[in-house]
Amino acid sequence: MADPFLQPEEATAAEAIAAIGDELSMFDDWMERYQFIIELGRKLPPFPEEWANDSHRVPGCQSRVWMEAVVRDGLLYFAGASDAAIVSGLVALLLRVYSGRSAEEIGATDPVFLKDLGLLEALSTNRGNGIAAMARKVRDIAALHRAG
Repeated sequence: MADPFLQPEEATAAEAIAAIGDELSMFDDWMERYQFIIELGRKLPPFPEEWANDSHRVPGCQSRVWMEAVVRDGLLYFAGASDAAIVSGLVALLLRVYSGRSAEEIGATDPVFLKDLGLLEALSTNRGNGIAAMARKVRDIAALHRAG
C-alpha cells in the first residue's frame, strides 16, 4: 500500500506558503485557481478506506473530511481526504504547509495564510469555516505532541 501521509515538497512551512502564493498568482481568475486547487486534491496520496470513518472525521466541515496523523523521526505527517473535489484540494494545500513539520513549526505557523492568499474570501462561508476547522485540528494535534 502506498504511504498515505503527505511528504513535504518545501523545506519549511513558510516556503510552502510562499510557493502556494506564487502558484495561485499565476492564474488570472478564481475559476482557474479552483481548477488548480482541485488538481492538487487529485494528487493527494490515497487515503485508506478504513480511515474514512467518524473517528477520523474533522468536525465543523460541511463536506466530509477525514484526517490522520503519525509521528516519524520527531516530525508530524498528515494524511487527509474529502468527499468533495474542491475540499480535497484545500486539504492538499493545508497538508503541503503542515505535513512533515515539527510540532513547534506547526504551532508557529498561523493559518492566517489562508486569508492572506485570498482563499477564505473566495470560498463560501461554510467552506471557509471548514478549512478553518481543518487547520485547527492540525494545530490541536501538534499542540498535543508539544505537550506530550
